Amino acid sequence: MEKTARKRKTYSREFKFIAVKMYLEKGMGYKSVASELQIPDHSMVRKWVKNYKTLGAEGLEERRGKTRTPFTGRPRTKKLTLEQEVQKLRAENDFLKKLLLLQRR
Repeated sequence: MEKTARKRKTYSREFKFIAVKMYLEKGMGYKSVASELQIPDHSMVRKWVKNYKTLGAEGLEERRGKTRTPFTGRPRTKKLTLEQEVQKLRAENDFLKKLLLLQRR
């Protein structure tokens, strides 16, 4: 039996804003907004409203695939300075020391 990947539906910022306005201005509930706009899960509307209240219009932006970690993207091509190299090695040594202590317990 083969497992198939489900593709998530992506909604535009304008669509999300319409849903949020329906909830805030018309006083509709999450479920009624979701059913009227044919959104499969009312918790999405709840999340959009929460994000809008905390972050404003920027909270409705699509954030999938926009991580800000140093481990994504292309590997570094620029060499580290000596100070950065020493700092990195010290951090690795500290981590290994802690790991060794945990294994001894």
